[in-house]
Amino acid sequence: MNINLKNFFAKYAIYFVLLCLIVFFAFNSKVFLTPTNLINVLRQTAVVGIVAVGMTFVILTGGIDLSIGGVIACSGVICSTLMINGVHPVLAVLAAIGFAAIVGIVNAFFSHEFKLNPMIVTLATLQILKGISYILTSGIPVYGFTEKFKVIGQGYIGIVPIPVIIMIAFFIIGFIILRFTSFGQSIYGIGGNEEAVRLTGINIRKVKYKVYVLCSVLSAIAGIVLLSRVNNAQPNAGFGYEMDVITGVVLGGVSMSGGEGKITGVFAGILVMAVLGNGMLMMGISEYYQWVVKGIVMLAAISYDKIIKKGR
Repeated sequence: MNINLKNFFAKYAIYFVLLCLIVFFAFNSKVFLTPTNLINVLRQTAVVGIVAVGMTFVILTGGIDLSIGGVIACSGVICSTLMINGVHPVLAVLAAIGFAAIVGIVNAFFSHEFKLNPMIVTLATLQILKGISYILTSGIPVYGFTEKFKVIGQGYIGIVPIPVIIMIAFFIIGFIILRFTSFGQSIYGIGGNEEAVRLTGINIRKVKYKVYVLCSVLSAIAGIVLLSRVNNAQPNAGFGYEMDVITGVVLGGVSMSGGEGKITGVFAGILVMAVLGNGMLMMGISEYYQWVVKGIVMLAAISYDKIIKKGR
């Protein structure tokens, strides 16, 4: 009975936490549960959520990608710079995504071929991307897009913001891949026991390249959504997103050591981070204190992951 209770808590704890946060902030802010604010929460979740899908794939293999903030910033800068210089928005978007794919290949190359710690590799990549963003913009925000481009980040289908629809679509695709494809099973296998997967004949190198490219591409798409939403490209637009993304993924039950976790839990995890941020803002809590709280949440999530793993 105790074992069943532990398993039940480990499986559904994130949903209980989400419910408690909603109830807490609803009692402390009259506007928290209004339709307008709830839609805002979902809209604010979209960028983090899109990236979280890619990050889930990477962490499930036992890796990590800290360069996502740089990819978000660079993709926005590249896309916006091309558009204001007369390039068609579709081509500008494809160029930004293509650049992100190259970043993913670089991350996978140094992580896999040289057996380097992916945390160090992607941290170095983040620094490089940060420099590129500032070089391309000279530290000045880029403006001047067409009204049609704004639809991606500011438009609605019915009452649902388009960024939310994009996010949900990627979560559904991610769920299908991880649950029903051999590629998804390979990802879980590599994170669980890489050597055993190698002996089955699966091309581990190919899988790792795919997950890092996927994470970078989704980060670029998130960057384009963010660019469209705020209507300008800031050279530092994506920096700091890695905290919310990784915390949301780990809170959702994905093990930092790989091989365990479901993408449905990740969706709940990023909602926890979004509700936490929005609720504290509604209560007038300083951004500085919000950073402290989010750091504590991330530390708690990683510690909880280790405790659960050790218990098993």
